[in-house]
Amino acid sequence: MTLPNPDTEPTRADIDATPGPLLLEFGTDWCGHCRRAQPLIAEALARHPGVRHVRVIDGPGKPLGRAFGVKLWPTLVFLKEGQEASRLVRPPSAVEIVEALEALQR
Repeated sequence: MTLPNPDTEPTRADIDATPGPLLLEFGTDWCGHCRRAQPLIAEALARHPGVRHVRVIDGPGKPLGRAFGVKLWPTLVFLKEGQEASRLVRPPSAVEIVEALEALQR
């Protein structure tokens, strides 16, 4: 299964059907918390190149964020074979992200 064009938001069905480990990142370009988390996410993902990363620009009326119950940004949802394994909201450091990615790949 291939996710749709990165310029379009995937559907919940797309996500549920995605094989392997996947990190969904919900946020916005203007969110200060999201901007601060970008280097942390990049650092953690650099250690786990086998994890697909999908960044979803979220906001009112965006169905994927609502389907995952996203309330604060950034919210990182870690999925394996389309099933949620864990999530982090506003991670304070790369350590928490790395730990979640390691657990996802076990």
